[in-house]
Amino acid sequence: MSKSTSAYIPQESAQQLGNLFIVAAPSGAGKSTLIKEVLNKSTHEQAIQLSVSHTTRAPRNGEQNAVEYHFVDDAIFKGMIENDAFYEYAEVFGNYYGTSKAAISDKLRQGIDVFLDIDWQGARQVKLQNPTVISIFILPPSIQTLQTRLSGRGQDSDQVIAKRMAAAQSEMSHFNEFDFVIVNDNLTIAHREFEAIITAQRLSLKNQQIRYDLLFPSLLAKE
Repeated sequence: MSKSTSAYIPQESAQQLGNLFIVAAPSGAGKSTLIKEVLNKSTHEQAIQLSVSHTTRAPRNGEQNAVEYHFVDDAIFKGMIENDAFYEYAEVFGNYYGTSKAAISDKLRQGIDVFLDIDWQGARQVKLQNPTVISIFILPPSIQTLQTRLSGRGQDSDQVIAKRMAAAQSEMSHFNEFDFVIVNDNLTIAHREFEAIITAQRLSLKNQQIRYDLLFPSLLAKE
């Protein structure tokens, strides 16, 4: 005899997994501000964290291990490369930087959403290994706005600004490789759109079936 659904209170599953998001943008698009806004609103029930990368560079003044980066030496980092421990990694100015698979998987198993703040090249590497990742690209509303933002306080030379613009335009040429695109013209609207993407992913059928694996069968059970 089946249990009466009127006497049964379905519970959420304890097996809910977190979501992995890639967030990329050219310098000056406002990516860091948007990520910071969302992280500041993170709660225990809807936890979001920024991925902490591994690096071989030395800690700077005030930096803490496992907070800004996981600081390791060259031998450890290269050993991790050999063991296929990274989603993506790169060498920048003689130092290695990489995104650990194990560190991210641990957070996702805890039901924590994770942001990967990486460029389009890193995004390609992650997608090859994890096609389920959700990718978001942030664009400025115009070239003129981008140039104004990159000019900053007017302390950079025209040559430096030109290099930064060229790098930004090179990054922007890959926006069509991403799942979602946000044009950051108004920070309030862009933030709302950013949150909407996160919420939509949390409400996807796959995630809801995991979260409510006790509820859904009870709704279909016959008395």
